[in-house]
Amino acid sequence: MTQSEIQEEKPFPFRDFPVEERLINRELSWLRFNMRVMEESNNPAHPLLERLRFLSISGSNLDEFYMVRVAGIRGQITAGVEKISNEGMTPTEQLDQINDLAADLIHNQQVCWAGLVESLKEEGINLIDSRDISTEDMVWLETYFLESVFPLLTPLAVDPAHPFPFIPNMGFSIVLELENNEDGRPLLALLPVPRQTKRFVRLPGDEVRFISVENCIRLFMTRLFPNYSIQGEGIFRLIRDSEMEVDEEAEDLVRVFESALKRRRRGSVIRLEVNADIPKNLLKMVRRELRITKKEIVNIDGILGIAEVDQLIVDGFTNLKFPAMDPRFPQRMKEKGGDCFSAIREKDFIVHHPFESFDAVVSFLRQAAQDPDVVAIKQTLYRTSDNSPIIRALIDAAESGKSVTALVELKARFDEARNIQWARDMERAGVQVVYGFLELKTHAKISVIIRRENEQLRTYIHYGTGNYHPITAKVYTDLSFFTDDEALGRDAVHIFNYLTGYARPKQLEKVVISPFGIRDHLMGMIDREIDFSKAGKPASVWAKMNALVDPIIIDKLYEASCQGVSIDLVVRGICCLRPGVAGMSENIRVKSIVGRFLEHSRIFCFGNGHVMPSDEAKVYISSSDWMPRNFERRVESMIPLENKTVKSQVLGQIMVANLKDNVQSWHLEEDHSYKRATVGEEPFCAHDYFLKNPSLSGMGKAIKGKEFPLRLTE
Repeated sequence: MTQSEIQEEKPFPFRDFPVEERLINRELSWLRFNMRVMEESNNPAHPLLERLRFLSISGSNLDEFYMVRVAGIRGQITAGVEKISNEGMTPTEQLDQINDLAADLIHNQQVCWAGLVESLKEEGINLIDSRDISTEDMVWLETYFLESVFPLLTPLAVDPAHPFPFIPNMGFSIVLELENNEDGRPLLALLPVPRQTKRFVRLPGDEVRFISVENCIRLFMTRLFPNYSIQGEGIFRLIRDSEMEVDEEAEDLVRVFESALKRRRRGSVIRLEVNADIPKNLLKMVRRELRITKKEIVNIDGILGIAEVDQLIVDGFTNLKFPAMDPRFPQRMKEKGGDCFSAIREKDFIVHHPFESFDAVVSFLRQAAQDPDVVAIKQTLYRTSDNSPIIRALIDAAESGKSVTALVELKARFDEARNIQWARDMERAGVQVVYGFLELKTHAKISVIIRRENEQLRTYIHYGTGNYHPITAKVYTDLSFFTDDEALGRDAVHIFNYLTGYARPKQLEKVVISPFGIRDHLMGMIDREIDFSKAGKPASVWAKMNALVDPIIIDKLYEASCQGVSIDLVVRGICCLRPGVAGMSENIRVKSIVGRFLEHSRIFCFGNGHVMPSDEAKVYISSSDWMPRNFERRVESMIPLENKTVKSQVLGQIMVANLKDNVQSWHLEEDHSYKRATVGEEPFCAHDYFLKNPSLSGMGKAIKGKEFPLRLTE
């Protein structure tokens, strides 16, 4: 029997695999991603201070993971929920495996930290303790302590008359067992360390020397507890549940979120970090007062709060940092003297951040704000920066009499308070601010400018894969697509009508949006590739995203693999699909790129019966990852790229470079592990390539017909 006959007789052999073998747990997959981040701190190819930054990022990532994801699992366990996850695990089983894998990660972080401390010392950056303090240092530190630390500290007795205080999320505290020097009476005390203090204090002098704030405080503990001697002490740091519950019947969404933010600060304790040598009686007291079990306690043999070690990244030491980059302003806009509208009218173009400057997006909105012929601006805002030039441009436009509408997403996690403040600032200037939907997050990145030209209205649109955030745009790889395509403009206006007035579009012309069809459209595109394969034509899928979780899409990819479709996926973070399994996914390859820049753009490519890369391929950019939340609980956009030059730039440059990368890539193995790519004789780093060749517009001039300037193999 031929292979095609076997497939015809049994088209879905992957369904013989039980679900626990088809899917990888998303939480464990995320932890493995953070391990890859942490491993970059061991990568000798990176400058030393950048390795320290990777370590810090792995720490802050883990904090947020516990605040949100683990908090949700803990909530299920507390509520007695025994819901089985997609891959067949109960909440308790998930939590046990999470804690085991997180323990390995934490151990590796501390080992890495110890090595980095020694390497920093060799480069002249020293972290000292009390043994290294000279008399002169002691005098300076005492003055610093009394002026900059002591006023912020509040020593607290813990006894029946002084109940255990509330410790905020990520609160850092010293717990003490004291004895009165006069009568010998014991005292338990707590010394919360406010987050307003610097974690590391730099001492004066030509040498670069730091001491941690906890060691600084220990030097002057008698100032805080006079007439007492210390019998025992320990340090702890806690993580609280940071999820927010919002009443779906809310009448005033802003007030509801303000109240929810206050409740968040008092969330239940999810994890307690303690120094490994904390006295047992002090740990028992802290555990009792915080009402936590042993499972929530993590003993740290090293430094607590490893996310804060980035404070040691000092000015200077340029040889210990990545070389400074100077993003290029897009060539098309430069040729037009910075006139965004003229550049767009000539032809669609795409900007590749951070290699090309985010100033292109800022200029687009600033020009709109200042142009007397612009009559309306519509803008989605999920995240942006403090003192945002985007917000400033919208305010200027409103104050100049233009019709300005801004969709501000209040549910952007950890940016809720900032978004509320932006909304109020814009409303005061006359911007029409709306908040979208209570049950959906608006995650689509769209900017629409309507301009009067020759007595007619012309629509200019920016579709993006990333946020309107000029700071993260310096380190996130994202795409900005500028067009005046009439159908894409009509689609954008219809989307805004839906966001502002619940007017769901009956049918969009080109754009696909969630929650009404991105998953279905992707499934249909994969089915087309299956049909091409059955017909004996080339069939392939190339896709790049942050996360692949959706079990429906995963099963469709398995089906495509079984039917001979070649599938290459670049998934930076969570991936619940298992590649390379015989009879299920042998035609699927998954890689993750972790390096200097955070891979954030979403690109979906389908061969369309041709060998990739090809001008005939179907290519999309999107704000959406392949997760149930993106398909079902968010407003997302997926935009087709039809201009041949733009398509060639995205497919033949960005996607080929990502698939070709062997320097910062990790390959997902059948057993769920990740293996660093083998560099071999021809190292290729996608990030370095685009640093040297930042302008996609410039590359576009070299693309003729089906000739692509980059090849997967040279």
